[in-house]
Amino acid sequence: MEAAALSTGERLHRRALRLEWLTVGWNVVEALVAITAGVIAGSVALIGFGADSGVEVLSAVFVLWRLRAARPGDDERLHRAAERRALYGVAASFFLLAAYIGFEAAGGLIGGERPETATAGIVLAALSLMVMPTLAYWKGRTGRRMGSRALEADAVETWVCSYLSFALLAGLGLNAAFGWWWGDAAGALAMLPVIVWQGLETLEDAREDDG
Repeated sequence: MEAAALSTGERLHRRALRLEWLTVGWNVVEALVAITAGVIAGSVALIGFGADSGVEVLSAVFVLWRLRAARPGDDERLHRAAERRALYGVAASFFLLAAYIGFEAAGGLIGGERPETATAGIVLAALSLMVMPTLAYWKGRTGRRMGSRALEADAVETWVCSYLSFALLAGLGLNAAFGWWWGDAAGALAMLPVIVWQGLETLEDAREDDG
């Protein structure tokens, strides 16, 4: 009866909250496993992947704040203010992610680090490839229906993290099978222009709301 009484806006708001809490929970576990496995194997890619999970948590926290600060039925000005602040936060997380990936990937290529085979990392990347695209799809769909650009931007960041899961899986797999230690770092570097572009787009959205 309670679910039937909820408006569409309230149902979407509750779904968005659940999706963001799932994002936080998954990425906290992912970060702990990735960093631990990376330290054990000496894998810069795995440690970097764990740091990326931390950035994804940061982005989700900004969106959670936005969802808590303005709820369905609140004044439109309150929604716009919360949306703007969340967009600035998500944009910052994009740039933080780009800086960290660039630093770690370039360092790995220049230093020629050759990590040990990390079975735990391969399993983690494969699981992440199932979880992250699902979260990204539903966050993007929910954000569009809510008219929340902050939630849509966070969905894009989750898609980026899905790509990094693929790059990590490919890199660790190639290293395990053929000794191609450079594969994951090269794949991560190739993604940097997309990450920076998305950060700039999100920043522009926030500045438009300032007007």
